[in-house]
Amino acid sequence: MLTIYGVYRSRAARNFWLLGELGLEYEHVPVIQGYRLADPGAADAPFNTASPGFLSISPAGAVPVLRDGDFVLSESLAMNLYIARKAGGPLAPADARETALMEQWALYGMTAIEPDTLAILYAHAEGRAATPEGAAAIAGAADRLRRPLAVLNAHLREHGQMVGARFTVADINMAEILRYGEAEPGLFGPWPEVRRWLSACQARPAFKAMWERRLAEPA
Repeated sequence: MLTIYGVYRSRAARNFWLLGELGLEYEHVPVIQGYRLADPGAADAPFNTASPGFLSISPAGAVPVLRDGDFVLSESLAMNLYIARKAGGPLAPADARETALMEQWALYGMTAIEPDTLAILYAHAEGRAATPEGAAAIAGAADRLRRPLAVLNAHLREHGQMVGARFTVADINMAEILRYGEAEPGLFGPWPEVRRWLSACQARPAFKAMWERRLAEPA
């Protein structure tokens, strides 16, 4: 059985969404981020990314982490690709070309999109969006996102989904990267295909179930 170390309020959310889509049983070991705790090394601290027991699994001290028997894998996008391939079915790549395309879009999302969608999310979450500095940071991130969002919009207009003209793990990975940008109202306004596709992804029952569990976790 797969084991996922992490919490819903982390990038593990994308792993829990995929597992829900697949209907797979798994073990969940809650591991909170150490930076969210006043003293992650305290004797009464909850199991966290600075706990020795977790560092023995993940020397990088970051969630999420997947364990499959004696195989350990980190990085949430890679974890999702592994889970999908292992499970097979329509969410997984059908052949080597689809595997390559799913890897391509995961890397593109991670490098060209996620740094700026996260910058937008943090500006809002930290209460800086209404400050001149925060507004400037959001505007800069939105400007840098124009090119990759145009790429996505054109791709989705032509293909409907990220890979294979069907909903796959590639859609989950990209949708979760874009979700951070929803903190800024209107960010996706110029990109109707992105908005349509993202709304459809988030209307899926497995996403809604994941989101309910995320909201139920302490902030």
